[in-house]
Amino acid sequence: MPPTVLPDRPVPRLLRQARRQLMNSGSLPPDMIQPELSRSWLRSWNAGLQPCGRTPGVPHASAAQLTRALEVQRELVAHARPVMEFLFDQTRETDSMVVLAGADGMLLHASGDPQFVDRAERVALRPGATWHEQYRGTNAIGTALTDDRALVVHADEHFLERNGFLTCAAAPIHAPDGHLLGALDVSGDYRGYHRHTLGLVRSAARMIEHRLFETRHDLRQWAGLRLHLHAQPEGLGTMTEGLLAVQEDGALVGASASALGILGLAWCDLGSARLETALTESLEQLFDWCQRSAHIPRVVHTVSGQTLWLRAEMGRPLQYTRGPQPQAPSAPQKTDALAALDTGDAVMQAAIARARKVIGKPIPLLLQGESGVGKEMFARAVHDSGARRTKAFVAVNCAALPEPLIEAELFGYQGGAFTGARREGAPGRIREAHGGTLFLDEIGDMPLPLQARLLRVLQEREVVPLGGGQPVAVDFALVCATHRQLPLEMNAGRFREDLYYRLNGLTLQLPALRERADFDHLLDAQLAQLVPDRPIVVAAGLLDTLRRYRWPGNVRQLANALRTACALLEDHERVIDWHHLSDDLAQALGSGLIVLDHHGSVGSNAPEVVMTKLHAISRQAVAQTVAACAGNLSEAARVLGVSRNTVYRRLRETPGRE
Repeated sequence: MPPTVLPDRPVPRLLRQARRQLMNSGSLPPDMIQPELSRSWLRSWNAGLQPCGRTPGVPHASAAQLTRALEVQRELVAHARPVMEFLFDQTRETDSMVVLAGADGMLLHASGDPQFVDRAERVALRPGATWHEQYRGTNAIGTALTDDRALVVHADEHFLERNGFLTCAAAPIHAPDGHLLGALDVSGDYRGYHRHTLGLVRSAARMIEHRLFETRHDLRQWAGLRLHLHAQPEGLGTMTEGLLAVQEDGALVGASASALGILGLAWCDLGSARLETALTESLEQLFDWCQRSAHIPRVVHTVSGQTLWLRAEMGRPLQYTRGPQPQAPSAPQKTDALAALDTGDAVMQAAIARARKVIGKPIPLLLQGESGVGKEMFARAVHDSGARRTKAFVAVNCAALPEPLIEAELFGYQGGAFTGARREGAPGRIREAHGGTLFLDEIGDMPLPLQARLLRVLQEREVVPLGGGQPVAVDFALVCATHRQLPLEMNAGRFREDLYYRLNGLTLQLPALRERADFDHLLDAQLAQLVPDRPIVVAAGLLDTLRRYRWPGNVRQLANALRTACALLEDHERVIDWHHLSDDLAQALGSGLIVLDHHGSVGSNAPEVVMTKLHAISRQAVAQTVAACAGNLSEAARVLGVSRNTVYRRLRETPGRE
């Protein structure tokens, strides 16, 4: 979409009038302020925000949560930081700062003039803070993410009056497949507003997108065509060129914003559009050029008649031949256990691809992620996809075993080694994993003395059972998992540093269910597994609410919820609806434990009687949570996963208002 560039900023007097009318009537008069700004203000109002005073309950990541977010988005951050340094050099000593935010509005990285950074801290314009529109109202970062376009929010255009000292320009950043990754922003004192800032930010965002494209479609890995497009031959190889990724079958699967503009396409067209819908030259012609003279620019034509210069590059793994000549066989589709976990989420796909590279190598795997994301399932899939799949997969939950028993459980014992020991002794789980895979779940909960023994086993590859005896050599692949941040545990003295670096061969962060883009695929796969004899679907209204639910129990919670719902289906029923949910899930869905859409709506597609019941449950759940938190509304909001504003609003509601 084109950027929002307002040639004349709104008159402050009109902004004040519009804000007063919004606060008095909940509506805005037409034509008083620009339509884009009006829509954003109304979204902010409908989200329960108040323009005046402080805004309570805005989420702010802890140090551990910020570290995790940086790990999840390490590719974006890695490519953005050099560009941000360049951008900061261009804006240095202008009383401003450069900010990178993720797609959820969390600020990931920032740098700026120290004096302005200190002022920005007062409104939480710092890494870890969330600046999504639903929490901070109209602001450049949050509104650019919501509207998916570059824009400026200047001074009193901010919905919250306390942010009126800012002038901010932000541009969204997209992955090559069109997925929204985040936004780049320059914020400064409103008195330093300059119309050129937005263009500078847009150019910097394009630089980041170009680097992401080149990484995702590296010719050493990308089995397809990489096309460079420009209206002039001298433009090829510059930041102004368009980039296009074409699969062997002609599907357009990656692009830069400039390429989409040249070809008249949108991000949503990627994956469905084909080369013949963009260029008149055939796919065979482009492959022929690559094989004969890859680096010579060629003239091509768009289907709309525009003349362009093109340079085509072919990925090395791809072998394409003309006409009836036999083609080299393509790589076989993976059908192993890891492939079964790939249901379309990009983060999970990347984790699977990286895990494949270490299978069969003496590199331990450390899986991190919230409880219920499927760490053990992932570990089993790694085991079942390698050469050790015919041997044992031994899983030990270090948090579930009583501390006195963990040592005997892991290392085994001689007969009579302790009171209650079996006469014949026991080999221990480590020896049982010989030749196969040892999976240590919740490794972060292992007591310190046992960490020392485990380290010795890993170093010497032999285990000595309790009660003495000869050391026994062991050979196993090691996979560990934890929901804890082990570097923080090390700093607190609860985890050995030497053991951490022994375990940390390759660390993979598995995404939470609410962060995954393949929710529908996961749900369909679960239903097909639970009820294989007939097709089961979820009612549209309920499905929309489930998609936006926070799922604190992640994939495990989803599986349990669907298992219960399927059990409650009558033999003739094929649709899961609200009355098939267990009471606790219905209560959670009604208590605000969902991710609100951009209008602050929780979705009202359920029957009216069900929604009335859920509103009542919501009040009760909020009140109970506040009581459990000893009246601390901020803590209750954190537990419920909503803003403090929402908690206030629910507590103020009286029965019968719905």
